[in-house]
Amino acid sequence: MSSFFHYLKENEANILADLERVVKAESPTQDKQAVDRCGEEFQALFSERLGLHAEVIPMSETGNHLRFTYGTGEEQILILGHMDTVWDIGRLSYRVEGNKAYGPGILDMKSGIVQAIWAVKACKDLGVPLQKRIVFLCTSDEETGSASSRPFIEEDAQKSSAVLVVEPAVANTGALKTARKGVGHFTMSIKGKAAHAGNHHEDGINAVEEMAHQILFLQGLTDYGKGTTVNVGIASGGTRTNVVPENAVLDIDVRIDRLTEAERIHSLITQAKPHLQGTTLHISGGINRPPMERTAQTERLFQLAADCAEELGMTLTEAAVGGGSDGNFTAALGIPTLDGLGAMGEGPHAEYEHILIDQLPVRAALLAGLLSRL
Repeated sequence: MSSFFHYLKENEANILADLERVVKAESPTQDKQAVDRCGEEFQALFSERLGLHAEVIPMSETGNHLRFTYGTGEEQILILGHMDTVWDIGRLSYRVEGNKAYGPGILDMKSGIVQAIWAVKACKDLGVPLQKRIVFLCTSDEETGSASSRPFIEEDAQKSSAVLVVEPAVANTGALKTARKGVGHFTMSIKGKAAHAGNHHEDGINAVEEMAHQILFLQGLTDYGKGTTVNVGIASGGTRTNVVPENAVLDIDVRIDRLTEAERIHSLITQAKPHLQGTTLHISGGINRPPMERTAQTERLFQLAADCAEELGMTLTEAAVGGGSDGNFTAALGIPTLDGLGAMGEGPHAEYEHILIDQLPVRAALLAGLLSRL
């Protein structure tokens, strides 16, 4: 393990230079051309560092997805990462201040992919054999729910003995993520009846009033004891103050710890009934990421990583977090999945998003050690 760290520490400047290169190739999810340009930079890195050429999975609406395969073992390990970011082009810029490097998507999660490239390169250059082939799947639409990439993620996961997700580590602690909440999004459209608010108020059916009742119902589904939160994040309705509002819309975020709870909440929301006579509800959406539940398989995988960390002089911890990732999909299939193997830093989706430069070789060495043991 120390040989991994020494090799990667010696290459810290090269790792950071590679990261700068892909961060400057800005890649907001909705801009297919930009994401594909970023993908071309990643293809160049995989070719230069590992001699690998991409299997390009073409997409018409989102950026293309990329698959790289290293080695020829009968079994495979899947490394998951995404190239897209939440930042519009020009919104943030790359810069280095002391031990921190800033930039759009630098933490979430371009650094994770770069570290994974260097982890495998360390094994290659140091002559450390890997017992299984390594498949990298770099996707382009994680930040908007992975609608186009999910089939490919699940297909590769089902061929794998383990899935390693190079999303960022937990801030400050460096903990790995062994459980994540499932995520759901629902839209509730409410239909009432318009009328003149002065002359014919009694003829109207107020959709905003119905909306108020539904907000109270939905917010009341939150149960912290069960790890369930329901949040009405956007509420809109009406057109003018002198018109009884005919329409209202609610956008709802749901987080759950367990698949059984996901099913229960889905049923309660989709079968909601109107409170005011004459109003109608139309509900769409659902749970788009199943929960990543901690299992005995996950525990064994984490313990293997913890043993690797101990050889690096680190004490590795684990955490359950509220946000979802593509690891939710693979864990729900029963594939051992370990998340948070990416960079250390703070501020994903925040203006101060950054990574800790001196932790790049440490986290890459941890991943190299884990790959060599799997």
